[in-house]
Amino acid sequence: MKLIISKNQLLPALQQIVSVIEKRHTLPILANVLMEARQDQLVMTGTDTEIQLITQLRLDTIEQTGDITVPARKFLDIVRLLPGDADIRFEVIDDKVKLTSGRARFSLSTLPAEHYPDFNESEYESQFLINAGKFKKGLDKTVFCMASQDVRYYLNGLLLHISNARLKMVASDGHRLSIFEDDIGQPTGFESRIIIPRKAVQELGRLLDDADAELSIQFSANTLRVYYKDAVFSSKLIDAKFPDFGKVFNQAFMSPLRVQKQLLRDALTRVAILSNEKYKGVSFDIRNDAIKLSAHNPEHDEAEEEILVDSSGEALSISFNAQYMLDALSNVDGERATLTIASNASSCFIEDEESSQYRFIVMPMRI
Repeated sequence: MKLIISKNQLLPALQQIVSVIEKRHTLPILANVLMEARQDQLVMTGTDTEIQLITQLRLDTIEQTGDITVPARKFLDIVRLLPGDADIRFEVIDDKVKLTSGRARFSLSTLPAEHYPDFNESEYESQFLINAGKFKKGLDKTVFCMASQDVRYYLNGLLLHISNARLKMVASDGHRLSIFEDDIGQPTGFESRIIIPRKAVQELGRLLDDADAELSIQFSANTLRVYYKDAVFSSKLIDAKFPDFGKVFNQAFMSPLRVQKQLLRDALTRVAILSNEKYKGVSFDIRNDAIKLSAHNPEHDEAEEEILVDSSGEALSISFNAQYMLDALSNVDGERATLTIASNASSCFIEDEESSQYRFIVMPMRI
């Protein structure tokens, strides 16, 4: 295997591959990137056995085809630190890879390509096309609400619900929930729900860097595959049923509160400084056309700030985790946010006054 490739072409693809590879692994070969030189392209593969990323690079100079695996992070560090316009000569000699660029010489140990693990994928039953920018926006609006290492493993991921021409993404950690809805762009002819694992959602978010590109998404009962430009991303799915969150909409609500988003964010950030460091609780005392935010901590420090809102509703005192509220407000794109609290004070909806595409739900807490 022998080829020449420029740093500018190799580095972005290699960075994407390495982000998929786990730093801790059970098999030494999982720390390596699989490299396959074909007629006119270099194909690189990285996997942790749960997700896999394949990238294809068109090359002008492939002197000898072949395949090998090399240590991914060492390879990335070498490529990253070479000069910006460097060309890299890549050559396999016996069980070593020789890298040459200018006056620099490197030699890396390898493992045989035939030992690289296969990513077992079942036959894909469903497929649809969607704009990458639209799909990434859905990921961005929901990813922060996913649970991490929750025993309710179905919460450690994101629900993707396809209903003909409608797309819905939902994530929750049990204390808050985010929902994103939009049109796919064309009818799919099917209805399906799958749960994409947390790491796969995060890696997809990093991969989708071109809002104008088109995604081809395929999935079966247990595997997802995404075609994006010259990359193919695959992931195992979470085998579980996502909780029925629809009930939260079927209840009575108080009159909505309309507030300047930045005003509330700034006040909440200041008051939260003196909240309990572990629970981050802030009280919302709603009276007439104002909300009084207050917090205290075990050291007997106290903070209080009042902001004006548009409201004609009844008085109410309720408390929320400040960080959960700030996360929701940060994902409101418009200048004004609408807060709607359930009549039984069981939840608070945060929505963009100018968009109905997404909404966030935060459960109250006791202080």
